[in-house]
Amino acid sequence: MSKKIAFVYPGQGAQKVGMGQDFYEQFPEAKAEIDLAAEVTGIDLTKILFEENDQINQTEFTQLALVATCSAMTNVIRSKGIEASMAGGLSLGEYSALRANGALNAEDVYKLIRMRGKFMQESSPNVEGGMSAVVGLDLATIEEVCNGIDGVQPANLNCPGQVVISGEKAAVVKAGEILAEKGARKVVPLNVSGAFHSHLMKEAGVNLAKELESVQFNDMKFPYCANANAQIITDKNQIKDLLIKQVDSPVRWEESVRNMIADGVDLFIEIGPGKTIAGFLKKIDPTAVCINISTVEDLVKLDGINE
Repeated sequence: MSKKIAFVYPGQGAQKVGMGQDFYEQFPEAKAEIDLAAEVTGIDLTKILFEENDQINQTEFTQLALVATCSAMTNVIRSKGIEASMAGGLSLGEYSALRANGALNAEDVYKLIRMRGKFMQESSPNVEGGMSAVVGLDLATIEEVCNGIDGVQPANLNCPGQVVISGEKAAVVKAGEILAEKGARKVVPLNVSGAFHSHLMKEAGVNLAKELESVQFNDMKFPYCANANAQIITDKNQIKDLLIKQVDSPVRWEESVRNMIADGVDLFIEIGPGKTIAGFLKKIDPTAVCINISTVEDLVKLDGINE
């Protein structure tokens, strides 16, 4: 019996120097994708991806590098005869999902990602932002604490027992201290260059909306699950508003995964560096099956899937 497959993609934070290099060197369809992203944006992506550098962790370059890498890997997986029935992505990963289902063509997605990264890096320059992962505490308690402090909010609802808070750095620190007192197992400040999915990204959302005015969305090959509302989207006319909203709204990842499973997905293929999504999946639904493809060696895990 054939499986209902979802391609799922990691977000910012998963990036590392060397990601995708084995795909780039061994598969023409992977090389073509990364070269195209470089050509569209005028950025030397191979330098950022494959040589030691600081740019890979700068938002305006990270986002482009990660989506190009994930899309390159997707091309190779498809060349093996494996196709998805659905897609989803964690935060930035939503753009990899929209590239995978054809809603965005290569030129549009890479131009858009380049500008999104720039807008997010430049958003609220006068306010120092921060993000922290809160582990081992329920969402209701986290929301209650954040509601009592100006300048901080839940940003990534990743899985049971892990929520990321985001906002003005002092407010994030204060909320973290109170959450630790209320029983959080740990509160971990994240190494990020902005307060993503918080009110500090409002300006980035406004600027992104202007960029999106000239973008044409294509009919999707298959639906995707959106971060902003955790709904499975089949209508291309909804995508624009959801991408604008996504910038400063919480990422509803746990709910997204549950909705994909409810829709019949019985195999998730995590495409990209790291195993973040596989880890979240295990906590969301221990029965969910997830294959992670980070390296060429991982492709062997796909053997026999279509049988």
